[in-house]
Amino acid sequence: MTLSNIHEAKTQLSQLINRALAGEEVVIARAGEPLVRLMPVYPDTRPRQGGQLQGRIRMSDDFDVFGEKLEEMLSAGEGA
Repeated sequence: MTLSNIHEAKTQLSQLINRALAGEEVVIARAGEPLVRLMPVYPDTRPRQGGQLQGRIRMSDDFDVFGEKLEEMLSAGEGA
């Protein structure tokens, strides 16, 4: 385990990141008291699946119907 104080971490951040990426435990401390741990972030490679909110969301039948004023504003710009 590598324990580094904040000042050292600022000046050696690249090296500390490389150590964490190599699998070493890297901890940053203040006054000798551990505060945070550096660790690699691995992307989630699982395929996404939909349907988690099925039955929980309701959409009105006329959600895509424009009001008269909006319809006029949109059609006014067509000839320009």
